[in-house]
Amino acid sequence: MARPIYQVKAEFFKTLGHPARIRVLELLRDGEHSVSDLIPEVGIEASHLSQQLAVLRRANVVQTRKEGTSVLYSATDPRIFDLLELAKAILTSSLAESQELLAELGDLDFTATPTRDRSSS
Repeated sequence: MARPIYQVKAEFFKTLGHPARIRVLELLRDGEHSVSDLIPEVGIEASHLSQQLAVLRRANVVQTRKEGTSVLYSATDPRIFDLLELAKAILTSSLAESQELLAELGDLDFTATPTRDRSSS
């Protein structure tokens, strides 16, 4: 029995749900990279990076190519970069709205004592 598409989508987003994996994809936007190229940029140990790359590879998000003794990683589908850009735009918009709300709150004066309506006494 086929899995529902919403479940497949959730698993796809779960694959992307790790900061190191997102960082790897951001770096792959510029082209192929080896693990040794990625380590200083991602900022995690080689063994941990290899685990994260394996997750992306199993999900068919990245692919590999051997060149001599190096294994080069690249994105399987360049549309992944469009998805990351769209996520960035959504987050930027959301943060901008939050900043506007914070600015409005900052303009409110909560120290003033409310005046009592004397006509109701």
